[in-house]
Amino acid sequence: MTQKRAIEPAVSTLAESLLNAIQQPIALIDEDGSIAYANADAESLFRSSASVLKRMKLSDFVPFDSPLMALIEQVRQQGAPVTEYRVDISSPRIGADRMVDLYVGPVPDRQDSVLVVFQERSMADKIDRQMTHRGAARSVTGLAAMLAHEIKNPLSGIRGAAQLLESSVGEDDRALTRLIMEETDRIVGLVDRMEIFSDERPVEKTPVNIHVVFDHVRAIAKNGFARDVTFEDFYDPSLPPVFGNRDQLIQIFLNLIKNAAEAVAPRGTEGKITLTTAFRPGIRLSVPGSKEKVSLPMEFCVHDNGSGVPDDMFPYIFDPFITSKINGSGLGLALVAKLVGDHGGVVECDSSSSGTTFRVLMPAWKENKPAPHDATAETTQ
Repeated sequence: MTQKRAIEPAVSTLAESLLNAIQQPIALIDEDGSIAYANADAESLFRSSASVLKRMKLSDFVPFDSPLMALIEQVRQQGAPVTEYRVDISSPRIGADRMVDLYVGPVPDRQDSVLVVFQERSMADKIDRQMTHRGAARSVTGLAAMLAHEIKNPLSGIRGAAQLLESSVGEDDRALTRLIMEETDRIVGLVDRMEIFSDERPVEKTPVNIHVVFDHVRAIAKNGFARDVTFEDFYDPSLPPVFGNRDQLIQIFLNLIKNAAEAVAPRGTEGKITLTTAFRPGIRLSVPGSKEKVSLPMEFCVHDNGSGVPDDMFPYIFDPFITSKINGSGLGLALVAKLVGDHGGVVECDSSSSGTTFRVLMPAWKENKPAPHDATAETTQ
């Protein structure tokens, strides 16, 4: 029995094609713990080719005391599949911080063999973080509405009183009245910036050429705050239009590029910002105001070669009022998170000592054409 299985292929050619088409790591583990089969994504997970994996055992990659080994043994004993969430399979060969969801199930006609499906947590965590960013933006929405009503009106009275005092006090005291007016104007400006968070109107979307948006924002940056920064771009010329609001897209990427320019400022003329666009298989998320889920295949990145985001700040960079800048308000990235969320998209950040990348995933525009000579279909749309 063992000899026959040794010369038989673990899976058929058709099955291998189907398993490689699934965008999740999948491995077949034999009764002795050897890896009988691994699809393309599993090769990436284990950082080894299929030919190498077939000569090795799972215990060569995962510690023997790993929860995965216990789950495999449980499936063999009970003959029933199990699902486990947030399992740590970190090891020197696989890498650190490898958190996955697992499906482990028996394989008919292969005694004591099990199929292991790995769902890497990065995408699930991405969705969780995006929901957190949207929640943070909503908290600013309520705060902005309160500030506009409760603070701006009294501030106008304070500024008016300071103006009256300026004409009746000595020169020494006039400096104080001017300070009161300047600080009042600064607070009003901050409240004005926050009021945009309270705008809950539906976003008017049209097909937008993202490359035109990027070129427009780069021109603004090169003629202003990023005059000494080198720009590179790697665009996918075949990219379809993005389904979004042009003005808000400009605001999103202007904020991200300004953030990148400030990050590379200490590098002087060696500072570099790279803009990329690509079409990727996207996740599916619910769009605000719609029950349908849409794919997010449009990937737009802003990368800088700065020193990266401090580790203690990284989990909170999209939260309001979080900033490492001396004169920063901490609202720029919170606004980006809100506007991207209003588009039904996702914004993510990857950072290390060699630079930071902000990645925005958004839906593509699809033209809905009514069926010809079908009045009912036209009316429905």
